[in-house]
Amino acid sequence: MPEPQTPDEAISQAGAGGATDLAMAEGTSLEKTPGGPDGTGPAGKPRSLWSDAWRDLRRNPVFIISSLIILFLVIISIWPSLIASGDPLQANLDDAQKGSEPGHPFGFDPQGRDVYTRVVYGTRTSVTVGVCATLGVALLGSLLGGLAGFFGGWWDSILSRLTDVFFGIPVVLGGLVFLSVVTSSTVWPVVGFIILLGWPQIARIARGSVITAKQNDYVQAARALGASNSRMLLRHIAPNAIAPVIVVATIALGTYISLEATLSFLGVGLKDPAVSWGIDISAAANYIRNAPHMLLWPAGALAITVLAFIMLGDAVRDALDPKLR
Repeated sequence: MPEPQTPDEAISQAGAGGATDLAMAEGTSLEKTPGGPDGTGPAGKPRSLWSDAWRDLRRNPVFIISSLIILFLVIISIWPSLIASGDPLQANLDDAQKGSEPGHPFGFDPQGRDVYTRVVYGTRTSVTVGVCATLGVALLGSLLGGLAGFFGGWWDSILSRLTDVFFGIPVVLGGLVFLSVVTSSTVWPVVGFIILLGWPQIARIARGSVITAKQNDYVQAARALGASNSRMLLRHIAPNAIAPVIVVATIALGTYISLEATLSFLGVGLKDPAVSWGIDISAAANYIRNAPHMLLWPAGALAITVLAFIMLGDAVRDALDPKLR
């Protein structure tokens, strides 16, 4: 007695002929192909948002250029002695306000300190403030906003009113009040102040993103299957709600660097003997006519750094926003 045939074997033996056979052959070849066409991954599986974003970023010249600049800034902030062998605090009044000369391409500041060395070492301060403040703002804002968006109720109401209060505080005025009583010359009071006033923005973004994500079918299915709140937040909601937070935090990083320089320029941020672009710009402001090099070099370094992070944030936003595809 012959063995029963599968549907595929029966169809292949019968031979539908013509276009039907051709379609079946093409379908079989696609199933065996290890990689699918554009928009699919291995074995024809759809690409995730992150894989699509990474593919777009690698092809974006803005992302490549800004990433190279940021990589260079991070390297010299960790090892400034690689390109500057001098001491940023060494002063010689005989060299005060002198212009460029061999071994000192950027000239000297009002106290006779090498501007090139101070610009290089000032990178460490700016990158440290920007990265630490951004991490703190992103973690605190995401935690509070995510919990408010997920649980709602009185927790959401309290957070909304609290963010309204913080949004009403002018950043520069708040810095003048908060940091004027701080005597430390380290970066941590500035970082703490930025986190204190910066988290509401991320919290609102995270709250809205979580509210949108928790309404999806896969979250409702997980809830129906008895998944705990922590599992739904960590496994289902957070991975799909984190993209807007990353975009906003990346763009905000450059803003925080600029804010540190502004507060240091006003005399309430970092203070001597700390090395900061804002301090150098403040010290050189009164000598811009006689010795413009003292102002232009630290200001130029600040502008390039802020622009690089903003360009990176724009590239990440374009890659992670499905509406722009």
